[in-house]
Amino acid sequence: MIALSLAEIAAVVGGQTYDIPDPSAEVTGPVVRDSREVEPGSLFVAFVGERVDGHDYAAAVVEAGAVAVLASRPVGVPAIVVDDVQAALGALARHVVHTLGTTLVALTGSAGKTSTKDLIAQVLRRKAPTVFTPGSLNNEIGLPLTALSATEETRFLVLEMGARGIGHIRYLTDLTPPKVGLVLNVGTAHIGEFGGREQIAQAKGELVESLPPAGDGGVAILNADNPLVRAMASRTKAKVVLFGESGEADVRAENVRLTDSGQPSFSLHTPSGCSDVTMRLYGEHHVSNALAAAAVAHELGMSVTEIATALSEAGSLSRWRMEVTERPDGVTIVNDAYNANPESMRAALRALAAMGKGRRTWAVLGKMAELGDEALAEHDAVGRLAVRLNVSKLVAVGGREAAWLQLGAYNEGSWGEESVHVSDAQAAVDLLRSELRPGDVVLVKASRSVGLESVAQALLATGAEGEVSAR
Repeated sequence: MIALSLAEIAAVVGGQTYDIPDPSAEVTGPVVRDSREVEPGSLFVAFVGERVDGHDYAAAVVEAGAVAVLASRPVGVPAIVVDDVQAALGALARHVVHTLGTTLVALTGSAGKTSTKDLIAQVLRRKAPTVFTPGSLNNEIGLPLTALSATEETRFLVLEMGARGIGHIRYLTDLTPPKVGLVLNVGTAHIGEFGGREQIAQAKGELVESLPPAGDGGVAILNADNPLVRAMASRTKAKVVLFGESGEADVRAENVRLTDSGQPSFSLHTPSGCSDVTMRLYGEHHVSNALAAAAVAHELGMSVTEIATALSEAGSLSRWRMEVTERPDGVTIVNDAYNANPESMRAALRALAAMGKGRRTWAVLGKMAELGDEALAEHDAVGRLAVRLNVSKLVAVGGREAAWLQLGAYNEGSWGEESVHVSDAQAAVDLLRSELRPGDVVLVKASRSVGLESVAQALLATGAEGEVSAR
C-alpha cells in the first residue's frame, strides 16, 4: 500500500485512535486480514467471523510488526476503531485508488472470470507494473484488499468482481471505479440465487453503467457472441468494444482449432492487425477468455504482436483450473475441480475429448451447485454430452445431482460399465486406482462445495508415491 500515517487512515475511515503513541507512524506494508500474513509495517484488519474473531489476534500481530489494527473495539494495542470494519476497509481502498490514479480494469461474468483476469494480468504486466486479484478474491473484502496492495509504481490494477445479487457489483465499482469494464458472459452459474438469466444480466451490467463516458476514457468491452452481454451496450456511455468469434467483433478469432494436446490455436484479429496465437492453456473456452484479454490490452496501447506473444506464453496462475499433470506411468490428470457450471462443464468435456484422442478418457464429475429449477435438466444434459463426445468412462460422484448425470449418460446410450454412480470422492478414488491404465486421461470437475480436488490429488499421489486416501 502507499505509505499513510495512522492519523491519515483514521481520517479517511472516520475512526477513533486508541493506544497509539505516535499518530504520525506510517503503514508501509500490506493491509491483511490473516494474522499469518502480517509483516513489518502492516495494517491488520480485524473481522469477526462465525468461528474466529480477528480481535483476538491483535496483540500477536502488533508483536509481529503490524503498525496498528483496524478494529470495531479497543484491543489494548494501537488501533483505529470504527463502527463497521468492512465499510472502513472499502473507504480506505477508495481513497488509495483515487490517490494513485492507476488505470483500473474490472471484469465480471458468469464463468471464466478468474482465468481471464489471470490472462489480462499476464499480458498487461509486459507493458507496465500490474496488480491483480489473487485467486478468486472478488467480493467486498477481497477486492479492497487487492486494491490496497497497489503502490505508486502500479500502472494497471486488474480487479475481478463477483456478485450474488443485484447491487453487489454497483457496490464494488463505487469502492474502486473502473476505467475499463469487461463483461465476459451471462450464463447459468448461480442462476438459482439470482432467479433467472435476465436478473444475472441486470447485475453484471452494473459494471458498464459505472464507467466514465467515452470522452473521459471509459471503455466497455463486451462479448459479441452473448446476446445478453451485447445488449449492455445501451447501458453505458463508455466506448464499446466487442470481442468474440462473430464477424462483427472488433477483436475476434478466426481459424480456431484445438491441437492434439487440447490447446487452442487461432488467428487473432484486432483493428490494428492480426497475429497467430497457440495457447499453453487447455480447452477451447480459453479462446473467448483470450479475446477478452486481447481487447483490454489493445485498448490500453499494446500491439497485436505483443498481445499474441503474451497470450501464447501465458500459463495458469490459479489452482485447480484445468491443471494438467502427467504421472510417471503416463496417466494424465486434469484437475478442474475449483468450480463448475453448465458452460464450464461442457468446455472441460470438449477439452478432455480433444486431449484424449486415441486414448481412454475418464470424466469424474460431481454436482453443479446453485442452478435452481434448471438443475435436473442441466445435469442430465452434461451426462448426455459426455456420451456424445465418446468419453470412455463417466464417474458421477455424490448424491442426487450426480445420479442425474449418470442417468443422462445412460439414457443417451451409456450402458454397462461405461458410466457409474459412486457415493463419494473416496469411492471414486478406489474405482480409478483399480481400473486406470497407462495413457488414460482423467478429468475431475464439480462445484467447489463437492471438494473433488481431493480425487485429483489422491490420484497424483498414488502415481508418485503409492496409496493415499482422498480427504
